Amino acid sequence: MAVTMAEITKLRKMSGAGMMDCKNALNEANGDIDKAMEIIRKKGQAVAAKRSDRDASEGCVLAKTTGEFAAIIALKCETDFVANNADFVKLTQDILDAAVANKCQTLEEVKALPMGNGTVQDAVTDRSGITGEKMELDGYCFVEGTVTSVYNHQNKNGLCTIAAFNKEVDAQLAKNIAMQIAAMNPIAVDEDGVSEEIKQTEINVAIEKTKAELVQKAVDAALNKAGINPAHVDSEDHMESNKAKGWITDEDVAKAKEIIATVSAEKAASLPEAMIQNIAKGRLAKFLKEVCLLNQEDILDGKKTVRETLKAADAELQITAFKRFTLRAE
Repeated sequence: MAVTMAEITKLRKMSGAGMMDCKNALNEANGDIDKAMEIIRKKGQAVAAKRSDRDASEGCVLAKTTGEFAAIIALKCETDFVANNADFVKLTQDILDAAVANKCQTLEEVKALPMGNGTVQDAVTDRSGITGEKMELDGYCFVEGTVTSVYNHQNKNGLCTIAAFNKEVDAQLAKNIAMQIAAMNPIAVDEDGVSEEIKQTEINVAIEKTKAELVQKAVDAALNKAGINPAHVDSEDHMESNKAKGWITDEDVAKAKEIIATVSAEKAASLPEAMIQNIAKGRLAKFLKEVCLLNQEDILDGKKTVRETLKAADAELQITAFKRFTLRAE
C-alpha cells in the first residue's frame, strides 16, 4: 500500500526521525504506525549497540530550578554537530523538565520516566538511531532548599551548576554563587564536607612532597658546592645529552651520581619529623582554602571570601548544597 504524506508527517512528529527514515519504516510496516515506530526504535538500538565502545565526549548539559528543587542533566553524543542540533537540545530539555517535575533522585529514575510512546531511555535510543551516533545520559544531580539557583556557563550547554540556600536570597547573589562554583570547582561547602579520607590523602601527599623537596634541596646544595650544575644531572637522559654537548664530563657524571646517592640517603635519614608534619598541615590548610566554597576568594571581590560575602548580605544565610557538572576533562 502507498504511504501518504500525512502518515509520514505523523510518524516524524512521534519519532523525530527524518522524512526518508519515516517513509522507509512505514513501507516496511505496510503503513502500520506502531510497527513503523518499533522499526525506528530497533534501528536506534542497533546503532547504540554497534557504537557502544565509542567515546561520547560532546553533548548538552542543562540545569533547571523550580524554586525549591534544582537539577542538572547531560545528554552526551559523539560530535558537536549533533550536540548543537536544535532537536538534540530540545530532547535534553524535555528530559530535564520531566526529571524536575518528578523530582527524580537518581539517573535510573530519570531513564525510566515515560516519554512519548516509551521511556526516556527509549527516546535517547531513538535519537541515536536517527543521528547514527552513540548517545547516553549522564551527570544527573539535584539539590533541594528553601531557594535554589542555577547557572549555565556562557549559555554554551557545556558546564552547569546548581546551589541551594537555607533562606530567601537576592537573585543576583544566588547567581554569583553559582558562577563561583562554575569557575572555582569546589568539592565541598566547608571543611566539614571534605571526607577524612581526602584530608588524610592530602596530608600523605604533602608529607612525601615535603620530604622530596628537602632531600632535593640538600642534593642541589651539595652538587653546587662540588661545582656541578644540578640542572645538568637531574636525570640520566640529561646527563647523557649534556655530556654529549660537552657541558659535563664522565668524571662529573660519576661524581654527581655519588653525591646524589649519598646525600639523598643521609638527608632522608635525618629529616625532622615535627617540621615535616607542620609543613604538611600548612599545605592541607591551603588545599582546604582552595577546595571549600566558603573559604575561596570571591571571584567578583578578591578582598573577600565567599563566607564573608554571604555574611555581608545576611548573617544567617547559608549555602546548604551545590552540584557541578561539565563535559570537559579538568
